[in-house]
Amino acid sequence: MSKDLFHFEISERKILLRVLDVIMLISSVLILNTFFEKNYIYISDYIFLWLVVYILYYLFFGAVFELYVLKKAESRFIVFKNLILSLTVTTLLYLLTPYITPTLPQNRISILYLFSSNLTLLTLWRFSYITFIDAPRFYKRVIFVGENYDVEDLIEGIHKYDKNFHVIGYLDTKENKSLKKNKVKSYTIDNINEVFNKNYIGEIIVANSYDGVSTEIFNLLAPQLNKGIPIKPYYKVYEEVSKKILLKDVASDFYVYFPFSRSNQNKLYNFFNRTLDILVSLIGIVVMIIIIPIILITNKFLNKGKLFYRQKRVGRFNELFTIIKFRTMVKDAERNGAIWAEKNDYRITKFGKILRRTRIDELPQFINILKGEMSLIGPRPERPEFIHKLKKNIPFYETRQIIKPGLTGWAQVNAKYSTSEDETLEKLQFDLYYIKERSVYLDFRILVKTISTIIFLRGQ
Repeated sequence: MSKDLFHFEISERKILLRVLDVIMLISSVLILNTFFEKNYIYISDYIFLWLVVYILYYLFFGAVFELYVLKKAESRFIVFKNLILSLTVTTLLYLLTPYITPTLPQNRISILYLFSSNLTLLTLWRFSYITFIDAPRFYKRVIFVGENYDVEDLIEGIHKYDKNFHVIGYLDTKENKSLKKNKVKSYTIDNINEVFNKNYIGEIIVANSYDGVSTEIFNLLAPQLNKGIPIKPYYKVYEEVSKKILLKDVASDFYVYFPFSRSNQNKLYNFFNRTLDILVSLIGIVVMIIIIPIILITNKFLNKGKLFYRQKRVGRFNELFTIIKFRTMVKDAERNGAIWAEKNDYRITKFGKILRRTRIDELPQFINILKGEMSLIGPRPERPEFIHKLKKNIPFYETRQIIKPGLTGWAQVNAKYSTSEDETLEKLQFDLYYIKERSVYLDFRILVKTISTIIFLRGQ
């Protein structure tokens, strides 16, 4: 008799990483207090508060340094590097925090003991995760069903973002023999029930659910649903693993499959969002004023031109506004008309590259945010010259204009700077995901990922 095979969902893996990280931190403190007399975090009436503060710092900086990005959590080198970065910043900030952390010990070596103990236990746990949990034995076993589809293409779309799917076969009731499907086992209506009856399927994925399913497939799937086997449309699975909307093969009924986030009309969320915009933009403008002398002097020698540049962009509901940024390109960079920025664009000055990498060039946009033309988080504001063309060539592109453009956003932190229509299409998929799932939690994730983007110099 066969049995169910256990697997971890994406959310479960992320929770597991965080929970075991916390357990390792607590264990480290307890071990130090067992074998050493003088410790930085020692057993006392305040140890609970001290541990909570330390753990919160670590979880925040662990997110900033991408310890909970599953793709990166699969690499021992990346994990070890990010553990060192996270623990270093956590420990330094903890040392500088008054009142709610222990007083500095006379024997400073105890701080090194704390750091070393944490790093050792966390490294052992994370390497164990890679060896034993992030392994084929815990992959989700799935099977595809549908009509006339390319299963290899669908599998590639999922594995690009999450390899923890083991496709054991597919059923195509109207198979196109010209499509290459040799790597995956094919089943028919007659023999696929044998697979279902073994009860080791973690999930059934309906390949082309946009078009609905035939009566034949429906009659096949209904009994499996009653057995408790999850059945999901491919576009939903793709959205879960990639965190972007699948636009391929979607016809004019896109809006049936795209429920807009309630937050777009939620007055409390919009009030919170605007309040955050004002507070952050005021801080950002103060920072900009402080560093302007440095930018001005450096710009005079390296950029040799105006400090700012202004350009028309398309905002919410297609209203035009003038965006403000520090200039990063040579003078008259678009004398022959608007063109896409490219990787290693010759028009970008050496100092301009630094400004872009660090995103300092975008500081003046806080003025646009304060004026209400932009928000802190939203789709990237695009130029009207490009919008006109993109709307013709990319389906549903203007959907992104229903909210204010943002200084940062889900597309900006997940995709590279778009230099073509294909890359713009990918960023649109991320933008639509944000519009659909918009929430305080997602906004917080974007802000954390933005910090990561700045630290790792991924700005374009």
